[in-house]
Amino acid sequence: MNVLIRDLRPSGPGRADDAESVVRVRRSALPFMITTAEGVAFELSSAHPAAHYRLLVAQTDEGLVIGTAQVGIAYDSPEPGHSYVNAYVDPAHRGLGAGRLLLAAAEDHLAAHGAVDTYAWVLDEPAHRAFAERHGYRPSRSAHFLRLDLTAAALPPLPETLPPGVELRPGSAFAADPRPLFEADAETTSDEPGDVVTELDDYEDWLAQTWNSPSLDKELTTVVLVDGTVAAFSAARTDGATRYGSAMTGTLRAFRGRGLAKLAKTVSLHRAREAGYTEAFTGNDAGNGPMLAINTWFGYEICATETRYTKRLETE
Repeated sequence: MNVLIRDLRPSGPGRADDAESVVRVRRSALPFMITTAEGVAFELSSAHPAAHYRLLVAQTDEGLVIGTAQVGIAYDSPEPGHSYVNAYVDPAHRGLGAGRLLLAAAEDHLAAHGAVDTYAWVLDEPAHRAFAERHGYRPSRSAHFLRLDLTAAALPPLPETLPPGVELRPGSAFAADPRPLFEADAETTSDEPGDVVTELDDYEDWLAQTWNSPSLDKELTTVVLVDGTVAAFSAARTDGATRYGSAMTGTLRAFRGRGLAKLAKTVSLHRAREAGYTEAFTGNDAGNGPMLAINTWFGYEICATETRYTKRLETE
């Protein structure tokens, strides 16, 4: 069976919807990921030009999509030359060379656009690790997927009263002016542990990719204000059906140590359950002890671990 690598294409008359195929592959390969066809199409349409973003698919000669990869330049890092490739292959169709071909196409594309190294998240399982290492990748830091059963979880109770000066608002309350949330996201993101430093300094790009994302649930996103200033938030992503995910939960430096992130996440989880969501997912860097402790306190359990692998690319 032959495998062809090509770019994702829009749906059309008499043609299968690539976005739906990408969702199917991602869910089969990584069931802890919240992904929708609308979100997949948005990834491509909203990508910054400097990312040189491609969404590749691996297709058999019978026309079945069996793999996919997200490929791009880390343009929002102050350190030039970083890039990423995250490839997924349907477990039912492994062994046909789809992963190898996706990586080769991705690396050629990234090197052509000036990347000197690339990073990839790999499930921390023997077969996945061996595949990455055979292709020249070396392990770096790890991160966990965590799951919470919202139908059975004993969520912390909602507070009967709030401390003086503290208010709670949904993300939708900032529709007219989301800039305070951008500034909060930028500060908390800069403090996140990781291999590649990320700087959120482009408000218009943040609006295009984060605020306008169809996966961002602005009603379930919860913001804590202290004396009118954004102090903490818990951003929510959903699939519009049963799955809820914490996109980012953070507290600004001046307000840390007061339990405000826990407050935001408690309220958001209660709202998610009331809205009919049955599973909650989140992700944590394995070295982020404080956030892991908070999620354990909520009742989340680790359901999988990924290791970030890196490779030095060959350039002409």
